Amino acid sequence: MIDYDKILNSKIKEMKPSGIRKFFDIAQEMEGVISLGVGEPDFKTPWIIRQEAIGTLEKGKTCYTANAGLLELREEISAYFQRKIHTHYDPKSEIIVTVGGSEGIDLCIRCLVEAGDEVLVVEPSFVCYKPIVSICGGVPVVIETKEENEFRLTAEELREKITDKTKLLVLPYPNNPTGAIMRREDLEEIAQVLKETDIMVVSDEIYCELTYGGQHCSIAEIEGMRERTIVINGFSKSFAMTGWRLGFLGGPREIVSQMLKLHQYAIMSSPTTSQYAAAKGLRCCDKDVEKMRNEYDQRRRFVVDGFNKIGLDCFTPQGAFYVFPCIKSTGLSSAEFCEKLVYSKKVAVVPGDAFGECGEGYIRVSYAYSLNHLREALKRIEEFLGDLKNGNIQ
Repeated sequence: MIDYDKILNSKIKEMKPSGIRKFFDIAQEMEGVISLGVGEPDFKTPWIIRQEAIGTLEKGKTCYTANAGLLELREEISAYFQRKIHTHYDPKSEIIVTVGGSEGIDLCIRCLVEAGDEVLVVEPSFVCYKPIVSICGGVPVVIETKEENEFRLTAEELREKITDKTKLLVLPYPNNPTGAIMRREDLEEIAQVLKETDIMVVSDEIYCELTYGGQHCSIAEIEGMRERTIVINGFSKSFAMTGWRLGFLGGPREIVSQMLKLHQYAIMSSPTTSQYAAAKGLRCCDKDVEKMRNEYDQRRRFVVDGFNKIGLDCFTPQGAFYVFPCIKSTGLSSAEFCEKLVYSKKVAVVPGDAFGECGEGYIRVSYAYSLNHLREALKRIEEFLGDLKNGNIQ
């Protein structure tokens, strides 16, 4: 009998499953559950994108593309970068089309991090960064952001964590789970700290189109930062294309050329049909993206107001499609709150500590759902809070 415990990679065995998936799986198995746990748009992919995909399939355009992606798409991505973050990336040597933004993050970390390197990870944040660093033999170093600073990273917090082993900073804004953004002046202060070092930046900007009350600013725009930044983006959130599995990255050619080698061996090339469709989306769907953003903005204001009214203080997010209400007043841990809520009222949300220890005392709620869906969920959460107060839930 094979002892699989001895065969498996020890770093994989030590890795904890995603805290997001646990409550998603519970919701999938229960009838009548309202799930606010998954960061997936409830909009259909714009018809013009779907139509382009159908057309390319009918024409038999189903062969491999270049490893880096269709040149046609990379040219559109280059124009998009120029239009949105005022930064030029050569479509032939500084852009890779990836399998979702997730592959881009993986490529960046694996190509830059070696055993013993320290990687600064801003938290609360998406769940994948620390595990990938650990798989590479790197050391994740958490920088905890605070609600009183609107969950922004400050220059002081950054400076305190830098050592002579620091190789990389993961900068995830607009932020999942808090909805926080970084303003230009914040990024300029961060840049001043980094310019004194050789630290690289992975800027995860997958939610950049979902910025409210102003325009998204990338750290790559800041003077002197393009040469030390890899920008990650994709189509899943902004274009409602989660299942198409398509992302992209831009960065200095010296680094992107090395990332391309890993991409070649691990992936070959991203899905061909998705690439043709995405190129059409970049050319033609700005109005569709704006329409979805406006709808998310309406939901955002509704949900923040709703949580504050029922007695859970809620930071007003300026990006993405999540709110991060504080549940400390209930006396429950984040996990306890979420478990009792889903089993008693059939509403699934995600515990804040799934996004780092500093997320304890919060829950993540996605508002990528209809207003009717959100309204009913808030009603049930209010009932839950009442039952807790009256001792009806143990």
